[in-house]
Amino acid sequence: MRPEATEVSKPLTARSISEAVSSLGWRYVLDALRTAVLVESVGQGSDLVARAIASVGARGDDSLSLDLRHDHVVFTLQSLTTATVTAHEVELAGRVSSAVSSLGLRTEPEVGSAHCRSVQFIEVAIDAIDIPAIRPFWRAAMGYGDEAGRSGPDDSLVDPIRQGPAIWFQQMNVTRPQRNRIHLDVSVPHDEAHHRIDAALAAGGVMVSKASAPAFWVLADAEGNEVCIST
Repeated sequence: MRPEATEVSKPLTARSISEAVSSLGWRYVLDALRTAVLVESVGQGSDLVARAIASVGARGDDSLSLDLRHDHVVFTLQSLTTATVTAHEVELAGRVSSAVSSLGLRTEPEVGSAHCRSVQFIEVAIDAIDIPAIRPFWRAAMGYGDEAGRSGPDDSLVDPIRQGPAIWFQQMNVTRPQRNRIHLDVSVPHDEAHHRIDAALAAGGVMVSKASAPAFWVLADAEGNEVCIST
């Protein structure tokens, strides 16, 4: 039975979302559900996409997006109205996974035929003293727009066709000479974070701070350029 509309739109906790979808091969990352399905060809991927879309019908129009490649399909579920995950998206994840399973395939967190990495989102973080003064520049230069329901002078910017990384602005109190004021945020599934951190450290990185772990860790390369591994 379909939940009532008020229940479907009710916000969930990150833990409850993760617990509801992890066993299905989905991961909750940066206010969205994401999974991948390995395929042998674009043709097989196209058949898979058609089956998945049919499984959710018109109910997926405000939530489902996908990326079809020659060896995998990435499915993303997020309310386009609220830019969050609700019980509606959790239910749709189950429907998509069932459709995938009916074709002898499976939803899983790894992307690519070689399982080269987990599903993830990338954000660009820009340090700024006066965010409202610089935000319009980045909005215009990138051809970006406002995230659903978040159009304030300090809010993030997103690619309207969801191909490029989101841009957010970190409030600074004073300028920091000789410091890189742009860094990347790499949001990964909670069970991938330590693998990614270990690999970065083994590749010559250093741990700058883990004070906010497990929400995020700050790492840097040998010259001090920073990246945050976030869950």
